[in-house]
This record gives sequence, structure tokens and C-alpha cells, in this order.
Amino acid sequence: MKVLVVTGASGGHIFPALSFLDTLKDKYKKTDALLAVAKRARKSRIPLDNYKVKYLSFSPIEFSFNFRNIVAILRFLKGSLESIFIMLEFRPDIVVGFGTIDCVPLLLLAWVMRLETLIHEQNVLPGRANRLLARFADRIAVSFEETKEYLKDYRKKIILTGNPIRKELKKIDRLEALNFFGFKEDKLTILVMGGSYGSHRINAGFLKAVSMLSDASRLQTIHISGIKDYESVKDGYKNLNVNSGVFVFLNAMQYAYTACDLVVSRAGATSITEIMFFGLPAILIPYPYAYRHQLNNARALEKMGAAIIINDDNLDSDLLGKNIESLIQRPDKLKDMRSCYNGVLNLSAAELLVKEVMS
Repeated sequence: MKVLVVTGASGGHIFPALSFLDTLKDKYKKTDALLAVAKRARKSRIPLDNYKVKYLSFSPIEFSFNFRNIVAILRFLKGSLESIFIMLEFRPDIVVGFGTIDCVPLLLLAWVMRLETLIHEQNVLPGRANRLLARFADRIAVSFEETKEYLKDYRKKIILTGNPIRKELKKIDRLEALNFFGFKEDKLTILVMGGSYGSHRINAGFLKAVSMLSDASRLQTIHISGIKDYESVKDGYKNLNVNSGVFVFLNAMQYAYTACDLVVSRAGATSITEIMFFGLPAILIPYPYAYRHQLNNARALEKMGAAIIINDDNLDSDLLGKNIESLIQRPDKLKDMRSCYNGVLNLSAAELLVKEVMS
């Protein structure tokens, strides 16, 4: 059986696709699987060497008239042509899409060719691409129960699978995780991250928040800065009395998630799923320009009582610092937030997806 998987260029789309491919490979070794992904995915530093990959010339298209958008449209047309060649060369039995406009040409081609199709939605609020493709897909896999309300016309196609996470993300011994970073057991460990490419707003806002704390020496931080802010974040910690590990990108996230007591993060679907898996209290700062995806994701955790939401435009105030200070002073609150995760996450999302595809 030949399975063609197509996904967007960010970690939030690529990681679930890789988890699906890993599980597919483990369970059905003779299956021939091909991953199609936009060329810009190379910037994310996500290793794809172990996968059979075809790169497409897609760029994000904006709803505006400017030179960059004209170039993006031309690249989309080029990527669509490349998609035709992939379909003719690989001849899949089924096409599985993991969201974004990059998936649209291949999924529509599969529908025209009367091939089986499945799309997976990672976010609570379905993206524009998946809303379009829902009409043509044979199955729609969703990560959250709430997503069904946004796709009422296609309820018969919908299956709740959850969002697949990477196979290497396993809970390990906490002392081992702390030793990995050279950290102490008696300090509050905070993980700071802003998505695949980092977030300047979170990087700058968090450093400012720490500078406002009454005693920053009680903290130790794992800070994933992204490449653009790496040097400035490292320099920023030199002026703070905080033991820190600063990374452009961290593949061994199981150590970071296990070691930390609190996460300060964007609210992308993959980040939310991984935070849920490790049962972590979180301060979430949703990215405001992502079609309300991240705000809806964050609200799912806030509703459970496991997260505090801070709007992106409040990051320049002392609100983040006050929330961190409050949680430092109330370890019982962090414990209560952790307990909110009991029994909420489906840990077999990748297996459910593989089962549905192979059926």
C-alpha cells in the first residue's frame, strides 16, 4: 500500500505527520510512505533525514496585493504543478493531509483521481484549508471534541483521534532531566518557548518579567529562543541572577518537559498537545495572527483550569511577571493546575490515525 502524507511547514503540522509516519512504519513495515512538504520547512530545523521526502515550492499567501504576495501565488502555482508530478510518479492509494494551504492541491488532485483521502485537524478551530477540504475528504480526524461544532455539516465523516505526538517524547526520571540541564531540584524550573521559529515578543517579554521578580534566583529556565533572538536572549540572562539553558531549537524536548514546573508558551496545537501529555501548568500567550487558532487552543486548557492566558499585547506590561510571581508564591496552585489533566488526553492518536488510514 502506498500512503502519501502532505503537511505544512511549521512544527505544529510536521510533528503530527512524523508521528503518524513513525507509527505506520512500525505497524506496517511493507507500506510505502512518502512525505510532501513545503521547501520552507527546512528553516524549522526539524530533522527529516529518516523519511522519504519530496519538497514543494509553496509560500504562504496573504489576502493583500503586493509584490511578495504575487511571488507567493506564482510559487503556489509551481507547487501545484509539482504536486501533479508527485501524484503521477508515486501513485498513492491514499492521501493524508495535515493542514494548511500546502495540502490543498494534492488533496484536490486525489479527489479528482477518486483516491481515498483523510485530513487531520490539530487545532480546536479548523483552518481555512481544512474547512475547504472537508467537503472533499473521505474522513476528517480531529484532535478536540469541540472541533465537531465547527464542522457540523460533515459529522458523519468525523473521527476523534487526538493529536499525534513524537515517539521520542516519553516521560523520564525528573532528576535525570534536571541533570541534563545542570539544574537543581529545589528551584522552580520554567520552560519558555515560542513555536518552531521562536517568538521575539515572548523572548523580550519574559526577560522583562523576570527582571521584575522580587527574587529571580529562585528560578531556573530552559529558554528556546529561535535563531534570530539567540544571542540577545543569552546576553539578557547575563544581567539576571537566573541559571538558564538557552537553545535555538531543542530536539530532546522530553528532558525540557519533564524537568519544568511551568511552561510559558505560544498555544500552537502541537505545543498544547505536548503540554497536555506531560501534564504541565502553563501561561499561554496565543499568537494573535493565526486565524484565532491559538486563542481557541489556549481556551481549551484555560477551561480545564490548567492554564492562564495572557494576550500578546499585554506582554509589555508587568502582567506576565505578576503571574509568575504569584505561582512561585503558591506551589499549591501549580499542583492544582497539574491535576486538571487527569484522564483528558488520548495517548493513542497516531495509532488511531493509522488504523483509520489502513481501513
